[in-house]
Amino acid sequence: MTRRRPARRRSRRPGRRQRQRDAQLLVFAVVTAAGIGLVVMVVTWLLAHWWVLLAVLVLAGLAGAGWLYHRQQQARWEAVRAQGLRYGLPQLDALHHTRFEDAVRDLMHRDGCQDAQRVGGRGDLGADVKATDPYGRRWVIQCKHRRNGAHGSPVGTPDLQVLNGTARQVHGADVAVIVTNGRVTGPAVTFAKQQRLHVVDRQTLAAWASGSRPLWELLRAVPPPRRPTSLS
Repeated sequence: MTRRRPARRRSRRPGRRQRQRDAQLLVFAVVTAAGIGLVVMVVTWLLAHWWVLLAVLVLAGLAGAGWLYHRQQQARWEAVRAQGLRYGLPQLDALHHTRFEDAVRDLMHRDGCQDAQRVGGRGDLGADVKATDPYGRRWVIQCKHRRNGAHGSPVGTPDLQVLNGTARQVHGADVAVIVTNGRVTGPAVTFAKQQRLHVVDRQTLAAWASGSRPLWELLRAVPPPRRPTSLS
């Protein structure tokens, strides 16, 4: 019997994925080598031309100092502007209701509430402006702007009921306030006193917006400070 020769094993060629990996490794090695070579060239050139590096550092330092000075000046001007912020009733009457909320926020910020923010909009649950005063009290303010000012529709008890239902329970208010450039009905004022809510009507708003006294000095029966401060 003739013996068959053993079949030769075919050499396995690398698969497609393996070839892709090898190609990626090769590209990575080339890019890495090029990057290292570029860095070495730059460092060598800078060592030979050290004065260029020094000039770049000086220019960067001057630019940084100029940017810092600009920020400080801007902060000073913002502080001056906030301290001198004033509004007249005709200005407030002419505002869009969202800009009216911005004005109330800015007045709270003027009075020292650094975190004052406007949160009004859909789903605000009765809060248009939130702020924490220097005494640690949390203010939740609902704004009711009337285009016709004193001739617009008055703020009534239902508006205060919304504020009363959410200000403390939902927003954690220490002081719940409704601010309007219009009128407030008598029953709404009575309801506010019963529920320990504060009403800033047109007359109170005029005194607050055109003067320099903070709102808590214009309202009665404001809760005591949460924490002692240099102002207390």
